[in-house]
Amino acid sequence: MSPATLTRIGWGLSALFALFMLGASALPKLAGMAVAQDTMTALGWPAAPLLLIGGLELGLTLLFLIPQTALLGAVLMMGLLGGAMVTQVRAGSPLFSHTLFAAYLGAVMWGALWCRMPALRTLFPLGR
Repeated sequence: MSPATLTRIGWGLSALFALFMLGASALPKLAGMAVAQDTMTALGWPAAPLLLIGGLELGLTLLFLIPQTALLGAVLMMGLLGGAMVTQVRAGSPLFSHTLFAAYLGAVMWGALWCRMPALRTLFPLGR
């Protein structure tokens, strides 16, 4: 596949990742939607700092989308997603549908970044 095609695929995956993170995760927390608090309470966080978590999700997603800070954003976002996985484990959530969902998101994020960044493709030459 040509580098230009890989870059387009990477930006497409990045857009999908960002839309999910912003629309399904950060926005409900930042807007104070009941679904966000109800979900956090069900996971064992009755007094969850929703604004802090939503702000982190928003900020890290923006860092990921900016080419100069994308790698930093991806590393920090993976830390946030790891915390989400631990919370799901602690709550006794189903493995493949809930607990590993953050890992699936992380895989899409890193796949998008790999496609977007030639330096990352050089560092991890998959499929050669």
